[in-house]
Amino acid sequence: MKKKIAATLMIIAAAAAAAGCGGNSQTGTGTQSQTASSAQETSSQESSQAASQDEASYTIGIGQYAVHGSLDNCREGFLQGLAEEGIEEGKNLTVLYENANGDGGMGTQIISNFLSQNVDMICAIATPMAQTAYGATKRTDVPVIYTAVTDPVIAQLATEDKMPAGNITGTSDKLPVEEQLQMIRQILPDAKTIGIMYSTSEVNSQSTLEEYKEAAPEYGFEIIESGISTAADIPLAADNLLTQVDCLNNLTDNTVVSSLPIILNKANSKGIPVFGSEIEQVRIGCLASMGLDYVELGKQTGRMAAQVLKGEAKASEMPYEVIEEASFYGNSAVADNLGITLPEDLVSSAAQMFDSIGDSNS
Repeated sequence: MKKKIAATLMIIAAAAAAAGCGGNSQTGTGTQSQTASSAQETSSQESSQAASQDEASYTIGIGQYAVHGSLDNCREGFLQGLAEEGIEEGKNLTVLYENANGDGGMGTQIISNFLSQNVDMICAIATPMAQTAYGATKRTDVPVIYTAVTDPVIAQLATEDKMPAGNITGTSDKLPVEEQLQMIRQILPDAKTIGIMYSTSEVNSQSTLEEYKEAAPEYGFEIIESGISTAADIPLAADNLLTQVDCLNNLTDNTVVSSLPIILNKANSKGIPVFGSEIEQVRIGCLASMGLDYVELGKQTGRMAAQVLKGEAKASEMPYEVIEEASFYGNSAVADNLGITLPEDLVSSAAQMFDSIGDSNS
């Protein structure tokens, strides 16, 4: 009997031990399985995040203040600069483009429309549009990148040390005033007066005009100014100004440049040369310019925008940038029409020479 009981107890103990080992084995397997599953899930999440970053797409609203060549070139260059950084329209970039045609009220509507469409960024081309965009985005987290703003400090978009006034930065098309005056003196050694037409509502134009007035005496010139309020004022203002000056000099004033063909026609009829401030003005009929390449200015702006979109920098922490070097542009067809010989040293160093007068609409 004792042997039977002992045998029974041994069988029960063995069964219990077997059950215990089996339980431990199952528990261990379950733990390993959970760890592997967790690792796979983490790996999957990381892969998904990486893919999301690689496939990031953006929407930019481009608001342009007016229709003319230099601002069009800024827009073209801006898209090229983005593409250089891997942000390209039709691939990972959607562009909403609107032009205010020189109408401030329309500019306000354009920026409001962009914000209602939840754009990732606004690109504002020219000072009035940049000021409008900045004012409209102050209570949002939408960054603004501007270009073709002559004096961001005067426009209250930046501080004296070039730092942003808010979530806004970009590039300045500050004119090389000294170089322009040197060029005019070299081409017109006997000239005494330079006429400058400008919009009284454009703070950049007023700022640049003051620079010209301050520097002109050093080169033997007097600046004769004519302020206009709207494009409708330009024909009469041009007629009056042309009776007082030896030549005209353009700024990057949006209203004036938009009406440049009218000014050129009137000046040509009197045999008075008109100097431009950038390449497009020379192409369509100005005699020459020591000016900027606005496509390059746009590219510089596009590269800055890419940094912001990619999260590499914040617009609010990026100082605005300026193209430092000016280049000579001349039009030999205009020179021939006026009976003027362009100095050989200017021609030989020109970034570009035109031998015909282009269409202002091309």
